[in-house]
Amino acid sequence: MSKASKTVKARRERASKLLFRLEQLYPDATCSLTYDTPVQLLVATILSAQCTDERVNAVTPELFRRYPDAPALAGADLAELEQLVRSTGFYRNKAKNIQGSCRAIVERFGGEVPQKMELLVELPGVARKTANVVLAHAFGINAGVTVDTHVKRLSQRFGLTTHDNPVKVERDLMDLLPQAEWENWSIRSIYHGRAVCKARSPQCDACTLADLCPSAGRAR
Repeated sequence: MSKASKTVKARRERASKLLFRLEQLYPDATCSLTYDTPVQLLVATILSAQCTDERVNAVTPELFRRYPDAPALAGADLAELEQLVRSTGFYRNKAKNIQGSCRAIVERFGGEVPQKMELLVELPGVARKTANVVLAHAFGINAGVTVDTHVKRLSQRFGLTTHDNPVKVERDLMDLLPQAEWENWSIRSIYHGRAVCKARSPQCDACTLADLCPSAGRAR
């Protein structure tokens, strides 16, 4: 076995052990965005860019009360839409992307969110991260690994990737983890990143994954 093959094997074994521990730590972990339909999840995920899920969840009840589905959002007054999502940041671009995506969903897909990655990423404001969230949580489809700032940070600290580009990080994780576990890895990494393995001052001394983490005690 070549050195490269041994390295990949070791990373797969570490990833498997980490996933098992994460599942024990966060057995009830799930998407923390509030939604009732795939369209609403798509919209909430677009709003979550550079924004906390808590803030998004504070905004979406009134947003979805006024505009509950793709046709309503497609025909919304853009200025009003901007004001409704203003507190999530970058509100002009987000409102424009939400309306553009919903118009495309109405015009191209009969008002239903498409269930294929290649179709989702054609929508305004939708990249692989958003598409992965929607596919996994609205449809139960593991098309890829959702890579947000937490997932990227933890995957780097765990020694599972050396990349900084989210698409390359995702590719590495897809190679190391079983497809059925892709979203499980993401959602539990997010929980652990928020609670313990923080961007600044990670709580390595209190982390039950420290013995599996090459960065334990050194991550800053």
